[in-house]
Amino acid sequence: MSIEEIEVLKERAEKFLKNAAQLIEQGVYDLAAFNIQQHVELYLKYKLFLLIGEYPKTHSIKKLLKEIGIATSKEKEVVSFMQENIDRISNLENAYITSRYIPSEFERKEVENMLEVAKKIRRLVDGL
Repeated sequence: MSIEEIEVLKERAEKFLKNAAQLIEQGVYDLAAFNIQQHVELYLKYKLFLLIGEYPKTHSIKKLLKEIGIATSKEKEVVSFMQENIDRISNLENAYITSRYIPSEFERKEVENMLEVAKKIRRLVDGL
């Protein structure tokens, strides 16, 4: 994959985040949750590619975060972050499946929490 191709991941991640904010304002919480999850997943894959030239084929935010911790030699910092935010990270991971395949509803506050942790994840990985 070339650097131009990997930049597409970053651009898509940004578009998913922007779309999520619009969907929240429109009250479309299930799709907003999915968009937030996609933002985080693609952004983490983008960062991993920049760090090590590849990324695992997974949708797991936890696995991607752990890989970034290993790649940056900041495993303790990443694990600590994950422990502090485990419920919200798990909700974000679950949003991938539930928003696509299971008829479920999200509350505005749940999705706002997902958006908040997505921003925290980005600050974490950008600071490593």
